[in-house]
Amino acid sequence: MKKNSVNVIVVIGAGSIGQAIARRVSAGKHVLLADLKKDNADAAAKTLSEAGFDISTAIVDISSRQSIHELVEKATSIGSVAGLIHAAGVSPSQASPSTILHVDLYGTAVILEEFGNVIESGGSGVVIASQSGHRLPALTPEQNKALATTPADELLSLPFLQSDKITDPLHAYQISKRGNTLRVMAEAVRWGKRGARINSISPGIIITPLAKDELNGPRGEGYRRMIELCPAGRAGTPDEVGNVAALLMGPDGAFITGSDFLMDGGVTASYWYGELAPDSK
Repeated sequence: MKKNSVNVIVVIGAGSIGQAIARRVSAGKHVLLADLKKDNADAAAKTLSEAGFDISTAIVDISSRQSIHELVEKATSIGSVAGLIHAAGVSPSQASPSTILHVDLYGTAVILEEFGNVIESGGSGVVIASQSGHRLPALTPEQNKALATTPADELLSLPFLQSDKITDPLHAYQISKRGNTLRVMAEAVRWGKRGARINSISPGIIITPLAKDELNGPRGEGYRRMIELCPAGRAGTPDEVGNVAALLMGPDGAFITGSDFLMDGGVTASYWYGELAPDSK
């Protein structure tokens, strides 16, 4: 097969959600699986390869522009980048506020910039954000615009992102995930000029190894309460996220771009208007 006839789906973050999405959108395409840890990428590659997918792997540190750029170069050396699945990140129980901002906020912005330069016409992407971004109080219009449009390499210099303003890992995570959805909205304009689309999904508690870290971490009681009191009454599965991503990345979602899809079993609804509200008795 000639290189230029190969369509590449790039998966950043080789965990359960990234794999679930890849299964739904990658038949007949080449999957480039990238992760910070080689063991994670290799394990996911083995699973997908045994399921019939054409796979290669790469190591990527999404807090580094150089590392992301090298991933772009590897992807384009294989073929045309037809899809991007960005499902990597760190959670509040795993990292400091500074690390969360570098990985989840800055890293996502760079990924969207770098892959937005090479995405093929007709291509599409999805960014995995989080319900946490929907529980952050409203930012000012100026802050929204800054998160959406500030060049990635200047993002972490914004005054409201400094260490004296963001001291808690959860706050860093919430503002990073709000920033992801705003960034996707702004990048959809640029991707559209290439004939491509980009959207985000904000999942609630999805049972993955990362979620299990949270459930067993310092905020575990709060997470279990969310599951018990949300309208759906349960956590979600990676496959359910994969179903939404398949819609967004496929032909049935061709009129959807620059959007965020909240799928959290109603946790956010209950947080603002139900039993999970901070002032609820």
